Amino acid sequence: MTTAAGTPAGDGTALPRTPSMRLDGRRALVAGAGRGIGAAAAAALAQAGAEVTLAARSQGEIQALAEALRAEGAIAHVLPLDVTDPAAVQREIAARGPFQVLVNSAGTNRPSELAVMRDEDLDAVLDVNIKAAFYLAREVAAGLLAARLPGSLITVSSQMGHVGGPKRTLYCATKHAVEGFTKALAWELGPHGIRVNTLCPTFIETALTRPMLADERFRHFVESRIALGRIGRVEDVMGAVVFLASDASALVTGSALMVDGGWTAQ
Repeated sequence: MTTAAGTPAGDGTALPRTPSMRLDGRRALVAGAGRGIGAAAAAALAQAGAEVTLAARSQGEIQALAEALRAEGAIAHVLPLDVTDPAAVQREIAARGPFQVLVNSAGTNRPSELAVMRDEDLDAVLDVNIKAAFYLAREVAAGLLAARLPGSLITVSSQMGHVGGPKRTLYCATKHAVEGFTKALAWELGPHGIRVNTLCPTFIETALTRPMLADERFRHFVESRIALGRIGRVEDVMGAVVFLASDASALVTGSALMVDGGWTAQ
């Protein structure tokens, strides 16, 4: 016998079929795609079949990435964009959307003890890590709602959205805020088939973290907090991005996917 649930086994029992992690025919927007986790996320989505739009202020970097993806047969577009400019975000997403997948990897960090933190650092980190996340999710969601399409909104948060750390008061505040924002938005958009989740990596070797990790004492501290005993690589987040974007995570919303090597398990 066969059923809609799957194909028959030898004794006639229908086996369930694993949902596909392919993204063929879907359009994805990756913010912060110029380097590091964002570039890896864009590559992962493209390799899974998505048509990707690469957004960042660094036009040279996203142009080079787009060319590399096209050389592998992917469809990739370049979008120079300052995600802290709400008018620009609204204009560009309205013109280029709708996008069924959003990966917001735009983020920044200015480690400092709170007692000596400068106002300009406070404003800069809030603008990128919180306000830009709202702008991007708002416009992508509006496009999906208007088109009556399902979708997946993914914000690259951090393990620091679940714990604290020295000189991370501001960064932790923004990432904890993103986690709350995600849970609430999941309830707003769930009835429309739009899922909202965060991806929470540990320290990943990127241009942003390289100066910090060059300090041997700090690197040892980080490695001592990771159960797997090593710093993350951008490849470690790629499968998680595709999972959250695809039908394989069809019942996952309002969640935080930890890619932290066990940091938050203590």
